[in-house]
Amino acid sequence: MPVTAESIAKAKELDAYALGVSAYLWGYPLVRMERIVREYIDVKGPQPGTSYRAPLNRIGWATELATPSAKDMPAANNDTLYMSAVVTLTEPYVLSVPDTDGRYYVVNVFTMYHEDEQDIGRRVTGTKAGRFAIVPPGWKGKLPEGVQRIDVSTDKVWLWGRLHIRDGEPSGPVRALQAKFDLRPLGQLENATYAAQPAELPPLPDIAGDDLGFFTHLGFAMRHNPILPRDAALAGQLERIGLTRNGFDRTKLSPEQVAALKRALADGAVVASAAVSTTAKKVGSWDSTIIDGYGFNYPLRAVHSGPYLGGNMAQEAYYPSTYLDSQGEPLTGANKYELRFAKAPPVDAFWSATLYNADDKMLVDNPINRYKVGSETPGLKTNPDGSISVPIQHDEPAGAGKSNWLPASKGNFFLVLRFYQPRKELLSGAYPLPTLTKTQ
Repeated sequence: MPVTAESIAKAKELDAYALGVSAYLWGYPLVRMERIVREYIDVKGPQPGTSYRAPLNRIGWATELATPSAKDMPAANNDTLYMSAVVTLTEPYVLSVPDTDGRYYVVNVFTMYHEDEQDIGRRVTGTKAGRFAIVPPGWKGKLPEGVQRIDVSTDKVWLWGRLHIRDGEPSGPVRALQAKFDLRPLGQLENATYAAQPAELPPLPDIAGDDLGFFTHLGFAMRHNPILPRDAALAGQLERIGLTRNGFDRTKLSPEQVAALKRALADGAVVASAAVSTTAKKVGSWDSTIIDGYGFNYPLRAVHSGPYLGGNMAQEAYYPSTYLDSQGEPLTGANKYELRFAKAPPVDAFWSATLYNADDKMLVDNPINRYKVGSETPGLKTNPDGSISVPIQHDEPAGAGKSNWLPASKGNFFLVLRFYQPRKELLSGAYPLPTLTKTQ
């Protein structure tokens, strides 16, 4: 083909578009994490009991289960109290955990790429007291005896935890247990008077009015986080659109390249959004996704760091969900439904079915303040054949059905099943997921 000014401009535009989509899919978790960790360490004024925010390098615990008024996180569970700690690893930080006496808990160690590189808790490390050192890249020191080493690939991490609390259980002993979780630098491990000093993260660049603001934030994230060895070649390619380890420089981009990057931002979001549907499979009316890592599936990693931020890997907790009944019709409070489990789900911890508004993904306010039904529901009835029937409707059912009643909103809603420490029958599909049928 003859090389002309027009063909060169077209080539740059196409190249910028392709690289822009790749940059979005690869870099979205970095940008998302840089943004969200600043939200989670922003503690101004009194916090509600459902808040898990805390200053940098400190642990924040929710002391109350999520309710319809808790707006910090969509589709929050109503099974566990959340924990959050954003940590800058200037040296190894030691997380000391108490003996929970069998009580379920998990602390995910997320890198700034939103990759869960280690789980600390009942399934992996047990529930005895322990000490775990989160070690930054390149650290060569020696840890004290009895401290377990956890190497991570970025020098900032997000510790995201969950601690089980049962319906109606007194909160006092659980809060006392929370207070025994401790986080401190390795050098302060034996300092009985240690208190975390105030610390801050550098502010993100102001992108108000910046139509390529995402790339500005991605350049910032690339400057403040290591490029993983497996991504070095991809990061090198991004230099052609002004993205380097020194940030984002748009000054050398042509108007065609700028236009292409704008298109890439819109289309990259579409590719990421489709990742769940392309990796999920339908099991009856349920969307079932078994996630045990991302590899090079950057679209899936991107979408999980967005609306599914902080989600467990399937071995820890398995989350089938649905907006539809068994006939493929949208779930709505105008109808009545039965959720029927053939038998109790095979889990090594506990399970629940939680209902959310379809529009805002928040829990549904109801007269009995019940937002889920599961193995921990007081008075849960099992049928003589071992099955479990859960009426789902807006109005309270008559008779024996109300003991298992899951109140619905007036409008559209969706359901999330949560199986904590699922057994292999669940993950393999040998155990059938429950049916969800319209009864009226």
